[in-house]
Amino acid sequence: MPAPRTHPQTVDEAAALIGAGGICAFATETVYGLGADATDADAVLNIYRTKGRPRFNPLIVHCANLEMAARLAEFPPLAQRFAEAFWPGALTLVLPLKPDAGIADIVTAGLDTLAIRVPAHEDARALIAAVGRPLAAPSANPSGRLSPTSAEQVRQAFDNQVPVLDGGPCAAGVESTIIAVDGEKATQLRAGAIPLAELEKRAGAKIARATEGDAVAAPGMLKSHYAPQSRLRLNADKPIAAEAYLAFGVAPLHDGPLQNLSPTRDLGEAARNLFAMLHELDASGATAIAVAPIPDHGLGEAINDRLQRAAAPRD
Repeated sequence: MPAPRTHPQTVDEAAALIGAGGICAFATETVYGLGADATDADAVLNIYRTKGRPRFNPLIVHCANLEMAARLAEFPPLAQRFAEAFWPGALTLVLPLKPDAGIADIVTAGLDTLAIRVPAHEDARALIAAVGRPLAAPSANPSGRLSPTSAEQVRQAFDNQVPVLDGGPCAAGVESTIIAVDGEKATQLRAGAIPLAELEKRAGAKIARATEGDAVAAPGMLKSHYAPQSRLRLNADKPIAAEAYLAFGVAPLHDGPLQNLSPTRDLGEAARNLFAMLHELDASGATAIAVAPIPDHGLGEAINDRLQRAAAPRD
């Protein structure tokens, strides 16, 4: 774990940290990322060490704009359509890596593809532009644990030992949708903040879904991921006495810890609240969290994906 250091107060201060080979957490519209210069292998290795992240799990590279991204990866026409329709935004594209991209090998975990996106958060793009290089930035949390949607959650996750630039609460609250593009074929590797139907409609393309057991080609594909310390019980209409409860819609009476993702059953509100409310229930002292059923359409697909991985058996 890095030694304690002062949290940067400005984009320029954060850029100076990263430019000097350090790491710094920063806000995106999805969740907070733990950033380092994607061309500096030692800096990227520090991300893996700090998070305790498996080396075979590749990282997303964040760019300031499409022009920067196009210097790193090949963009077939379908990928170009996705980028023009959704960037800046919560879409990650997995594309063939250009041989002269200069990205550290550890970023791609030995793959010949690169997971890449242009974030919508203005601070994130300003930071990348100030550094002048693409940033590798997985979620700013210990590997496998809940993703942070506020600067304070990052500080708590790493015992105030990792510098973080406070960019306010994250607007989307769940990670980016990941689409692999191979020629004119598109495959969703991870459900995320942009629903599959919206991606298909705006890009004019049919998107397949990755199947369980596929090789890890992008972040968020590990079976156990996004997990709180407490055990999760999913599709629970009501909690038992010893459980905390994460409600959706009308909440049952309960004497224990309770949070409601969206009293009006708004999936966008639920996505924004998911990680923050799981953090709060996890800190309540309950050994188990029961979770209400969530519809599996639109953003519900991403919410259920995170919950299922959080509830999966842990090695």
